[in-house]
Amino acid sequence: MTTHNSDTTTLNTLIATLLDSVEGYTKSADDVRDPDLAQRFRSRAQERQSAVAGLQAAVTRLGGNPEDDSSTMGGIHRAFLNLKEAVTGTDDTAIINEIERGEDYLKGKFETALKADDLAPEARSAISTAWNSVKSGHDEMSNLKHQRERGDSYREGRQDAGAQQEYASESDLRRQDDTLI
Repeated sequence: MTTHNSDTTTLNTLIATLLDSVEGYTKSADDVRDPDLAQRFRSRAQERQSAVAGLQAAVTRLGGNPEDDSSTMGGIHRAFLNLKEAVTGTDDTAIINEIERGEDYLKGKFETALKADDLAPEARSAISTAWNSVKSGHDEMSNLKHQRERGDSYREGRQDAGAQQEYASESDLRRQDDTLI
C-alpha cells in the first residue's frame, strides 16, 4: 500500500485541531450556564467527533497512522483559557466569544488545507466532508456571538435566525440589483 505522507500529515494536523474543538465544546458545555447552550455545545462536540472519525479513516486508507491526540497548540490555548478564567471569571458571552475565536482558527486551517494543489482525491474528499461541520459550526458560533453583541438572547436569536437570514438574502439581492443598474 502506498503511503501519501503529505496527505496524512495534513489530515493528522486537521484531526488534532478538531480534537481540540471537541475538547473545547465539551468543556464549554460544562461551564456555560444556559442549558440550551450546553446542549448545543454537546451536539457540536459529537458532530466534530464524527468528523474526526472520518478523517482518521481516510488516514488509514492512505496507509498512515491516524492522530488520536489533540494538538500542542490546543493544550497551550487551554492553559491560557484556564488562566484567563481564573483571573476574570466566565460568563456565557465570554465562552461564546472564545468558541467563536477557536472556530475562526479551525476554519483557517481547513481553508488552507483545501487550497493545497497536491492533495490525493481521497484526502480532499475527507477534508471536504469534515469542512461541512467546520463551516456550519463557525457560522453558528459567529451568528450567536453577534446576536449576543446586539443584546439578543440565545432563544430569541435561534427563533429569529431564519427570518434574519431571509432579510439578509433580500438585502443582498437588492445590493446586487443596484450594482447592475
